[in-house]
Amino acid sequence: MRGWCARWSGGGRARLRWLAALLCWAALAAVALPRLQAPPAPRPAPPAPPSRLLLQSEAAASTPAIVTQPLPATDTRVLTEDELRADAERRLPSLPLAYWHRHKDDKNKFYKKKDCAPFPSIYDLEFHNTYWQTLHASEGVFHFYGAYMDARNTSRIGPAVRVLAVHDRIKPALATHCQLWFEEREAPVVVRNLEYKYVWNNKWGNYRDHVLQPYLLACVLPAEVRHLIPASVSIVENPCDRATNNLRVHYDRPTPPAPRKEFAVCVKGLDFLHEDLSVRLVEWIEIVRILGADKIFFYELQVHPNITKVLDYYKGLGLIEVTPITLPGGQPNLPGLQHMYLKKKTTHKRQMELIPYNDCLYRHMYEYRWLALLDIDEVIVPLEDDDWSGLMKRILPLSVPAAGKPARSSYHASNLYFLDSLRHEHGWEEGVPRYMHMLQHVYRTRNFTKPGQYVKAFHETDRVLALHNHFPLACLGGACSSYALETRHARLQHYRADCVTALSKTCADLRAQPVRDTTLWRWRGPLLERAERVLRDLSFLPPHR
Repeated sequence: MRGWCARWSGGGRARLRWLAALLCWAALAAVALPRLQAPPAPRPAPPAPPSRLLLQSEAAASTPAIVTQPLPATDTRVLTEDELRADAERRLPSLPLAYWHRHKDDKNKFYKKKDCAPFPSIYDLEFHNTYWQTLHASEGVFHFYGAYMDARNTSRIGPAVRVLAVHDRIKPALATHCQLWFEEREAPVVVRNLEYKYVWNNKWGNYRDHVLQPYLLACVLPAEVRHLIPASVSIVENPCDRATNNLRVHYDRPTPPAPRKEFAVCVKGLDFLHEDLSVRLVEWIEIVRILGADKIFFYELQVHPNITKVLDYYKGLGLIEVTPITLPGGQPNLPGLQHMYLKKKTTHKRQMELIPYNDCLYRHMYEYRWLALLDIDEVIVPLEDDDWSGLMKRILPLSVPAAGKPARSSYHASNLYFLDSLRHEHGWEEGVPRYMHMLQHVYRTRNFTKPGQYVKAFHETDRVLALHNHFPLACLGGACSSYALETRHARLQHYRADCVTALSKTCADLRAQPVRDTTLWRWRGPLLERAERVLRDLSFLPPHR
């Protein structure tokens, strides 16, 4: 095209040539111009959604739906400070965390001068094995477990704070002091500890220094504060010492005042880490409830996961409470090793059992008239009554002490063994599931153990001051007085593999001529119904088809 235009522009007649050239070059420009233009800019892509939308379950209505992966099922709650404090107090009931939080910034919480008995910070306390607090004194060490307001009318010393502790001396003579803290007062009330009540007997062993011994201390309230309830207490050697312990004072009297329930059962620290007694535990809880236990208070060292499952089930129903506990001092708390230690060190074990028993007494003495300290292989069985309530209505008129004698402090049942070996000799019982341990064991020793040996009792909470497994060790309002339940009225049925070690020499005589005894079958119907329902709820038994 360009050559043709050039030829026409150089021809003859000027005007014609000019016109032809103009047309030629116009056509050439029309062809070449599109090739000389820049390419058009690409259309902008739509904006990408913000990255945070990838984590949302729903997209905005104006944007396309985004398919997301399901989120992990994690706990995303964030507890408030109040919730954290409440959780800590639940886990450690002896810690006065709420009281400390209310008063931690008070400027005048000291005794006479700022450096005398200052209010201790929670963060300066010396905790020990989780549930204990410590005082290192000039004569030995104290580990404190709990403090309790004792306002019972039968106490001759008047209102006092009892402190449950262990101490590595057998005859403590050290003067210690109680710094008592109140909501209504800024300064503490400082009093001298009245006594070290020994919660043991020197004839039972371990009676030597440098072995932890159980004690009850007594901080008597002075007249000017007897109408008040202390919020917490610290035990110190000298009145002005900065405390390394601060125990919440438990005062669990119902408000408004309500009639007390009749029976509570206290169970020492459960130690069944590798022994699955879950089904036997269900049977025991249900028979104890049938017989009249309003509530059961368990203490727990180490247990099998299936036992935990049972305890959680009953806790959810509000029928039991479970309190974790540890051993104080240098005693082991490692799972497994602790069990080996307690099996070998039986006297240490017996001494440490008194801590949960007495904590149970002081935590619940205002709620229940009678406490029974039972293991999960024994039951106090009434023989002429349907339950414990009927038994006590029968017994109380019979047990009235002679004139001038102290009121009864407890009512104990004699011990009768239902041994595994006796059941094995006679086979299984028809009509009873084989997993119902107590209902299957219907052969017992012919004779009871000797009077007073291995008994268990109902303890009057108004009277007892310090408890042992079998008898009260000290009482209020005079000497202790335990009434022996006649064996025609009630007995302790004890389901063991064999006799206790101390009876090994006489166990053969006890096992001779066993007696078939189906007394417990009086409650077989309701016991089987209840136990089966619980075992199915827990999936230990298959559901009904």
